[in-house]
Amino acid sequence: MKKVGILFKEASESHIKEQLKGKECFFVIKYSGLSSPDLTALRMSLKDSRADFFVVKNSVARRALKNSGLESVVKSIEGPCGIVVAGDEPVEASKVLFNFKKEHEKMVYEAGFLQDRILEAKDIEALAKLPSRHMLHAQLAMTLKSPINNFVYVLKNTLKKFVICVEQIKEKKEKEQGGKNG
Repeated sequence: MKKVGILFKEASESHIKEQLKGKECFFVIKYSGLSSPDLTALRMSLKDSRADFFVVKNSVARRALKNSGLESVVKSIEGPCGIVVAGDEPVEASKVLFNFKKEHEKMVYEAGFLQDRILEAKDIEALAKLPSRHMLHAQLAMTLKSPINNFVYVLKNTLKKFVICVEQIKEKKEKEQGGKNG
């Protein structure tokens, strides 16, 4: 029978693998110096952006990352580290981390992983400064809608000018009719 510690490590490793499976983005952060309420606040903030934060033993995290084919991230697992697994919105999760880091300078971005690319701290900050996916969709919709709006505006003004022109011709004809009758 296996020892409880070994069973716990195996369960932790499978939890990490399960969390990373199918996800395109995760971050490794160092949380040394943060209090338990700070970490709870971080978890709650990340939950709003559909991201998860968990702390695990470094040896377990290294083994799980190696077994998941993410050997390049393994070197960033040093000291008290946590893993933030982003949901559908990596930008939202990075924004939460960026804003949290502003208030808690002790937190450090160690590394990140986004669609087969390793991220450094500056990359994570750049990602946080991007507009969200919803904002980009809105900008795209406005860009696509703009030519149609301009076309409708031109047609409306052309029609308006035509009506004004017809009205002026009518007034001119009425004056000419009034001048001949008078």
